Amino acid sequence: MAEAATIARPYAEAVFALADAAAALGKWSQMLSVMAAVAANPEARAAAANPRLAPSQVYGLFAAACGDLTTEAQNFVRALIENGRLELLPEIRDRYEGLKNEREGVVDALITTAFPLEAGQLSALATGLEIRFKRKVKPQVNVDAGLIGGVRVQVGDEVIDGSVRGKLAAIAAALMK
Repeated sequence: MAEAATIARPYAEAVFALADAAAALGKWSQMLSVMAAVAANPEARAAAANPRLAPSQVYGLFAAACGDLTTEAQNFVRALIENGRLELLPEIRDRYEGLKNEREGVVDALITTAFPLEAGQLSALATGLEIRFKRKVKPQVNVDAGLIGGVRVQVGDEVIDGSVRGKLAAIAAALMK
């Protein structure tokens, strides 16, 4: 879906510039999360695609579902609706979060474990990742019993696979050679 990412990029950059100038990166992050969740809702998508609804009606429905939006956010939503880009809000939010994380020196880490991690284990793992990547790590933990044991970490496009399933796959590949 490279086309959606390409179209969403300038919107995300514009929102980031606006939020950065107003020192409101966190507030915009929250608003974009709410707007993206509403835009991803099947009923909201159907309303936005309904040719019988005027853009002002779509905006009214969307704004009511989002709740309290700043004037700038309201104008942003209107622009997206008028340009037929409302469905891009989840992608815009993701791109915005990437820009925000880059500015703040934060990197997202998707940590997949075979069993739930205790707070101390997660803290130790996050500390080790911060040392390795030389950035603050924002961990997101998923549990996947299919890993059998161990941990699989994805930071950006880098994957560190310390899972039993990954080790078994490596052994199988080595035996096939």
